[in-house]
Amino acid sequence: MDDIIIRDIKPEDRAVWEPLWLAYQRFYKVDLTAVTDITFARFFDGIEPVHALVAQRGGELLGFTHYLFHRSTWLAGPTCYLQDLYTADAARGRGVARTLIEAVYARAEKAGASRVYWNTHEDNATARALYDKVATRSGFIQYRKLF
Repeated sequence: MDDIIIRDIKPEDRAVWEPLWLAYQRFYKVDLTAVTDITFARFFDGIEPVHALVAQRGGELLGFTHYLFHRSTWLAGPTCYLQDLYTADAARGRGVARTLIEAVYARAEKAGASRVYWNTHEDNATARALYDKVATRSGFIQYRKLF
């Protein structure tokens, strides 16, 4: 892990971020083409609470995480939602995802957040094995209504 750098995404990363973003969408069987340009632009808009970190070795991106800060009726300070996390197939099992999560933890703490939370699909056993080591399962079940 010593040779892996976690850093903020840069505008010039678009060409190497997008294939990972598309692989993430395939994994979750979604098509986010309609919001990809908007999502990428939000990372660089100072008034947006949306951020992105990438894991890099040499010139190769190994993974990314997208996270955002929001208010809560339960807390005085901000809350951090880790929305997306993806590691390239070739980098799996090498600590990249854990390192990205820990980087979000550090950013959240620096921003004054008292919690970081995320969702994953119940069938995502590989990711859940990691998540059980780095966080506490809340016991909450998510409901949603799509429009």
